[in-house]
Amino acid sequence: MMNIKQKLLVAGGAVLLASGVAQAAPPMQPASADPAAGAGLYQDNCASCHGENLEGQPDWKSQNDDGTLPAPPHDDSGHTWHHGDGLLFDYSKFGGQVALEQRGVSGFVSGMPGFAETLSDAQIWDILAFIKSTWPARVQEMQATRTDGEQRQGG
Repeated sequence: MMNIKQKLLVAGGAVLLASGVAQAAPPMQPASADPAAGAGLYQDNCASCHGENLEGQPDWKSQNDDGTLPAPPHDDSGHTWHHGDGLLFDYSKFGGQVALEQRGVSGFVSGMPGFAETLSDAQIWDILAFIKSTWPARVQEMQATRTDGEQRQGG
């Protein structure tokens, strides 16, 4: 039986391998994304779960009783930067469960809600720009490389 870390690695690998299933051209952060606007939007919409300082919830790698994981940190100690822009956008807009299922990942329960009804696409990009702006340059570069790979794979 796999532990939660193994399940996350399998799910993450499946997302990378099957990411072309979701759409031909994954979304990519536009140049117009505004990290300053995103900082306020993050506090209003994300901080209650992911922390005012992007620190996430305690024991974020340990499964809750309902099978979900606590909200992870969005600073460089978490895994947000391990994903390309397309997955980050879809996860935020549609919710974790839908974003993963669109990519062929099943058997993983995500507690992340979608914000399509409350935030515009531009606002979601602003939040993601804010989160990414807090990472060290080397982490930003690694995440950009993942986005480039996602773009080349088409999803």
